[in-house]
Amino acid sequence: MRLDDEEMSENVEKRTGGGMRKIGVGGGIGTIVIIVLALIFKQDPQQVMQAVQQVSPGQEQGGTAEKLTKENASPFEIMSAKVLHSTERVWKQGFQERNKTYEVPGMVSFEKGTQSGCGFAESAMGPFYCPADHKVYLDVSFFNELEQQFGVKGDFSKAYVIAHEVGHHVQNLLGISAKLQSMRSRLSEKEYNKLSVMLELQADFLAGVWANRANKIKPFLDPGDIESGLNAASAVGDDRLQQASTGQVVPDAFTHGTSAQRMFWFKKGFESGNVADGDTGLGLGSW
Repeated sequence: MRLDDEEMSENVEKRTGGGMRKIGVGGGIGTIVIIVLALIFKQDPQQVMQAVQQVSPGQEQGGTAEKLTKENASPFEIMSAKVLHSTERVWKQGFQERNKTYEVPGMVSFEKGTQSGCGFAESAMGPFYCPADHKVYLDVSFFNELEQQFGVKGDFSKAYVIAHEVGHHVQNLLGISAKLQSMRSRLSEKEYNKLSVMLELQADFLAGVWANRANKIKPFLDPGDIESGLNAASAVGDDRLQQASTGQVVPDAFTHGTSAQRMFWFKKGFESGNVADGDTGLGLGSW
């Protein structure tokens, strides 16, 4: 992946010195995400859920926050900021084509833990998008886990994860995420999980759309990059994570889709480059 001539996004914040504490879920991260992340890090989801409690603002631990620059950024953070800038270009153009205005998301690079609009975030949660503050939260330890535990390597695999989270931002702007949340109280956990899978697969599709359109605007892909992205999509499939964590696969508990599904939708997005082809079952919102 060639990003040497790509600019860094100006919408990235670097936070350091954050403390560790229990995860506050009242702000909107939710049970489903906690369970999936528990599987990623080989923990018993029930034990994780029992440990989760609402945390009051007064328990916030100290740290520092500053705008990310070339001078204070690590190589990973520089790459992440360049990928975010590329998504900004792609989605601004895509929304403009639909006579809409794209609101760029922020991104937070943190260590150990930090406060988000969706509650307290810590390293074990992995990357996520918070719809409450329109920000993507990244901790490098997640990518170390992908590489060490699942053999996922290469910058494009990391770019895929970032583009997937930005895909959730696009869904949020289009009203797709709100549609799913409005249905939650009327559905069983099994039914809601099925819709959650549709949302996640659509975010994979949108990550593929980004790669297609970004490469046409400013070619940056090298041979093997898409395979790297597909490998990352496969590594975070529910079936693979469940098998690694518990030794068995429980389809009714899927929330993100199987490895095959995630690879299929990312590849479809990359081959199409057209958001209109990305209805995984939830519709396309206001697109």
